[in-house]
Amino acid sequence: MAPGQAGAAAKGGFGWGVVILLGLAVFINYIDRGVVATAAPLIKDQLALSASQMGLLISAFFWSYAPSQFIAAWLIERINAYRTLALGLALWSLATIASGFAGGLVSLIGLRILLGLGESAAFPCASKLLAQHLPVQKLGTANGVVSLGLSLGPAFGTFAGGMLMAQVGWRSVFLAFGLVSLLWLGPWLITTRRASALAARTSDAPAPSFPEILRHREAWGACLGHFAANYTFYFVISWLPLYLVKSRGFTIPQMAEIGGAIYLVYGASTVLCGWITDRWMQAGASANQARKTAACICQISLAVSLVTCALGDRTLSVISLFAAGAAMGVNMAGVYAIGQTLAGPRAAGKWIALQNAVGNTAGIVGPLITGFVIDQTGQFFWAFIIAGGMAVVGALGWCVVIRKVAPVAWPQEGVQ
Repeated sequence: MAPGQAGAAAKGGFGWGVVILLGLAVFINYIDRGVVATAAPLIKDQLALSASQMGLLISAFFWSYAPSQFIAAWLIERINAYRTLALGLALWSLATIASGFAGGLVSLIGLRILLGLGESAAFPCASKLLAQHLPVQKLGTANGVVSLGLSLGPAFGTFAGGMLMAQVGWRSVFLAFGLVSLLWLGPWLITTRRASALAARTSDAPAPSFPEILRHREAWGACLGHFAANYTFYFVISWLPLYLVKSRGFTIPQMAEIGGAIYLVYGASTVLCGWITDRWMQAGASANQARKTAACICQISLAVSLVTCALGDRTLSVISLFAAGAAMGVNMAGVYAIGQTLAGPRAAGKWIALQNAVGNTAGIVGPLITGFVIDQTGQFFWAFIIAGGMAVVGALGWCVVIRKVAPVAWPQEGVQ
């Protein structure tokens, strides 16, 4: 079968059921990676860790997650995106289970590194499949559904995990979450069996190399925008529980309720704004107009919310965190839809792997910076100010460095 015929056949077998399963994989991804943040107040006290050590533990996940994006891109081209995602989820679920038996900081760091290796498959695989099978004007909605996992995962993990930890401790929650995560593999393997087999028998034209992608200014803009978006996002999901408990005086159950509600607001904003930008494009707006507008609104609103949180009292800080959650959701679907649109079906897996790798270095440096700032100042004020400034940097990446959100013309693309 010719590559073009393969693509047509694959499109016919790609439905919203697969999109929902991709969203569920991201949901599980963020529960398993975020459970250590929910457990942070308990782990910090039980293991007698400083804020800098907690920052090191949170950062360790990204030591492997960021560079492993390139391994995921390589596997996608060798064994296809369907199988790569299944292998990644199995590995990260086992790492979550094992974390419940960790004896100390060193073993927890090692398992966080293993978790990052497995979870690196999620977004390159999802982006490759969405870009292959969906038109540009539907990418916002589809990415909104997939990105819903970014909010519902932390929401569920923070609320349910926090409530369970208050009753049974953090180790049992790691074990339970990891075991439940493995259940996703059954529906995925059954639903995608035929599409995966077809993908294994056919091949498209080779994707452009990473150096070739980096020759385009738009790639640098997407990487900068993604880095800044991730800095603020990981700042919130990594430090929110500790901030609410240690700085604002909320109990663990209160933290779980507030944190879970913030993530629900974030999730609703993600899906709604992804759908709105798609409808706007279907009504005649260009991808450039719709995606850039959402990106600018997102980053500037987020900057204002984080700075207000730093300056406000206990009540205003919580209100500002809800506003920050809503602001983050405005462009969350666009973070990946912009990259997928620029790359096109041929290069989407590699482009998103590169963008996600650079973007997630924020997960390495961000927690270390935040932990250091908190230890030096004894408060979260400057940590919030730095995160707000990074949101402004994100606006420059999405709206200035990227000249136009439109497909890049790759050499020899006509052979597909």
